[in-house]
Amino acid sequence: MMRRTIFSMLSISASALAFAASAQAQTVATPPATDQVEGAAPGDAVPDDDPGNTIVVTGTRAANRTVADSPVPIDVISSEALSSSGLGETNKILNNLVPSFNFPQPSITDGTDVIRPASLRGLAPDQTLVLVNGKRRHVTALLNINGSVGRGSAAVDLNTIPALAIERIEVLRDGASSQYGSDAIAGVINVQLKRANHGGRAQVSYGKYITTLSGVPNVTGLALTGGQPVFDPADGRILSANRDGERKANDGDMWTLGFNVGLPIGAEGYFNVTAEYRDRDNTNRAGYDLRPNYNRPTAAFDAREIGFNRLNFQYGDPKTEDYNVFVNTGVPIGTFELYAFGSYSKRDGLSAANWRQSASANNRDWSVITPATTPTTANFVPLRTDGFLPFIHSDLTDYSAALGIRGDVGGFAGDLSVVYGHNQFDYRTENSLNTSYGPLSQRNFDSGGLAFGQLTANLDLSREFDFGLAKPLTLAFGAEYRNDSFNIRPGETQSYAIGPYFVAAQTTTAANCATQGGVFNAGTSVCTFPGRGALVGAQGFPGFPASAETDVGRHSYAGYVELDTDLFEGFTVTAAGRYEHFSDFGGTLNGKLAARFEFSPGFAIRGSVSNGFRAPSLHQQYFTTTSTNFISGVPVEISTQPVSSPVARALGSKPLEPEKSVNFSAGAALNPFRGFSLTADYYHIKIKDRIVLTENLGAAGSGTAAVNAAVKAILDANGFQSVGAARFFINGLDTTTQGVDVVATYRMGLESLGNWSLSAAYNRNTNKIDRRITDLGPLAQIPGLILFGRVEGIRFTNGQPRDKVVLSADGTVGWFGITARTTRYGDVVAPGATAPIAEPTSLTAYGPDDVFLEPKWVTDLELRVTLKEHATFAFGANNLFDVYPSARPTGARPAGVGGFYPVDAYYQPYSSFSPFGFNGRFVYGRFTAQF
Repeated sequence: MMRRTIFSMLSISASALAFAASAQAQTVATPPATDQVEGAAPGDAVPDDDPGNTIVVTGTRAANRTVADSPVPIDVISSEALSSSGLGETNKILNNLVPSFNFPQPSITDGTDVIRPASLRGLAPDQTLVLVNGKRRHVTALLNINGSVGRGSAAVDLNTIPALAIERIEVLRDGASSQYGSDAIAGVINVQLKRANHGGRAQVSYGKYITTLSGVPNVTGLALTGGQPVFDPADGRILSANRDGERKANDGDMWTLGFNVGLPIGAEGYFNVTAEYRDRDNTNRAGYDLRPNYNRPTAAFDAREIGFNRLNFQYGDPKTEDYNVFVNTGVPIGTFELYAFGSYSKRDGLSAANWRQSASANNRDWSVITPATTPTTANFVPLRTDGFLPFIHSDLTDYSAALGIRGDVGGFAGDLSVVYGHNQFDYRTENSLNTSYGPLSQRNFDSGGLAFGQLTANLDLSREFDFGLAKPLTLAFGAEYRNDSFNIRPGETQSYAIGPYFVAAQTTTAANCATQGGVFNAGTSVCTFPGRGALVGAQGFPGFPASAETDVGRHSYAGYVELDTDLFEGFTVTAAGRYEHFSDFGGTLNGKLAARFEFSPGFAIRGSVSNGFRAPSLHQQYFTTTSTNFISGVPVEISTQPVSSPVARALGSKPLEPEKSVNFSAGAALNPFRGFSLTADYYHIKIKDRIVLTENLGAAGSGTAAVNAAVKAILDANGFQSVGAARFFINGLDTTTQGVDVVATYRMGLESLGNWSLSAAYNRNTNKIDRRITDLGPLAQIPGLILFGRVEGIRFTNGQPRDKVVLSADGTVGWFGITARTTRYGDVVAPGATAPIAEPTSLTAYGPDDVFLEPKWVTDLELRVTLKEHATFAFGANNLFDVYPSARPTGARPAGVGGFYPVDAYYQPYSSFSPFGFNGRFVYGRFTAQF
């Protein structure tokens, strides 16, 4: 009902307010051919400003600094580039436009399904600072802890910012901690909101995926012999099946409805508001689950196997419903401007966990056997007859408010502002079980939630001084105060508690063991309970336990100074320094020097050197929970421990220190003739004491059997008897990241052939581990324990594309427009849990289950028509040729290796490390009215 009401209102508004839609300039990736000049008919060849003349506000506090004059690389992406897509999510759009930006779309990773992290230059998501209108944007409460790119980080959710609200995005591809503080190691993304005080735009789009799953067979039914299922002769873990071509899917229907309108406040003030509603159905790219689902106490299969729905997993995008509102306003008060901006976002997400089979121990009714009875197929009774698929219902609330005043203060340009941002993430686990409560278990659970808040106050002052140099010297200085808070709200009791059907082994007397009904071993005095081994906690997402309740905070203060001038004609220099002090780990001093020399008109070289830092987040210091991970298809309960916990201390944790970086860059910028620009920049980033999440210590693949048993003993001794593995954060690595960015754009007017923009962009990036920090501290109890091993090492070095190419063309011919783009994503390695066969202790060798994703080209196409300058209709396809990442191998490994690939490759056929996701072709239509 809500969807229909909003759709009707916006459709009526769009029709009533349809006016001419004019293209606006941008400088990178799919720019429109030219600005529309008042009075000119669409398609007329009109003058166009050089893209390099765009004034930027990121990376400098000097007035009138342009893209072409910048001593560090900056991409400027306009509102039109963001709006000319059917994808509907800002992160997905940036992934298509910025070569050094990576946005994989993982699935079955708990809350990360709903808030997916993105990265810049192959670094962690939390090593890129995000600003809105030049002010620090708060990160989410969610910590990404499962098997995805960005594991161990909490990042800003750019998808809460609607494209319609954005005037442009400036992407600074250079370290900037000395200018903006923590997190700016990889660079800065500055989102500039629209400031118009008149006009606006209304937009409605609809799209869906129409696709054929490459490499995933379509199963039409089981192959029967004598009316009975039989095992596949090539893989005895699955049932033999009849197949017919590849599986097809038509799903993921997505509606996006929004408007942006500017209103005047007095003669010079503005009030600009954007509202957006987005409704996306889930996609499912699962393969068929051909494992026997039902209990099999005899040789015969259960008759229900024949009619069982083998598409029992949901693997793909979750179902989400978003409401986003952004406001940006300003009004002059004498010689000052009072300004404010803010946002409110609400997202409901529903994502799936792994299917629980009817015959799995997770679904066993332990109440029907005694504590001393060994569980067998003969005494198996399911709690849920056919098995079940748990769902994680995510409830995200995000809001932010900024208030500031700027103007002349004693000859200085002053800006005083206060920003508060808050993100809350609540979980419900639905259609699930806490097996340890048996038949009395709830099916739905309030699993608790997370909250993060950030208050930031800034005072910035700047002034130009004329010392007879080629340009006035800009002196800028200022101060910042920040206060962060992090909260964990426990779930309801059954979401995490140990019910009566899990009892841990204990050392006791024979008499006490007999009283409890256990099995006593006289030689060890250990009482075991083979009939009380139920899984603990709500399956899919166990709730935060009462012991995890957290309410922590910290504050920091900082001061900075920045100088910017042209020492002589064509030679620009920027210098900056910043001191910042945190209440939890102390202070840090950072500096930067950048320069640009234009040795001939249109030809310049540039470079920078800086050091930087990233403070350990409150999430990384205090987060704790237990979750179920499937490792090689086997469920393992994994506890994420805060660094101060006894378990983490026993395994080698220490208090976290800030990451420290040294950044170098060098490049060239060419503008040899009007309309054409080419930039090429090399970067080299060394990071010490990098904060990472350890391996899943104690799980298969993380160590030897002896080490894993020792980890389990520590867990048991600290009250985590039902948990199989542990992990925590460490300053675990020294790393080097280096690469090159090349961006070329060309704008041309061809009279009767219209106006065109062509662009080509390339990024080459490598990550290298220089040192694994192996000092485990005085409390470490396990010799030979490796905290950051092969799996996480390969995820770091090879889990993102080595290179990326974006080629695009955008043009208008009369009333018609076209945008064509093709992107090449380089090779990626997704590590598997199985150790290398020949070198089982190697930290760098590939294992037999590592997945090698080949380079792929993904092409997008959009066609537009503008009718009588009143309305624009667009039709397009993202991933036009329905390209998929390399499918995971199934069945028997090569003879020289032996064994079988993980069985979950049948029903989870694509790796979550794919840099462009694995949803296939998305077809859409969009109607836009500009007024």
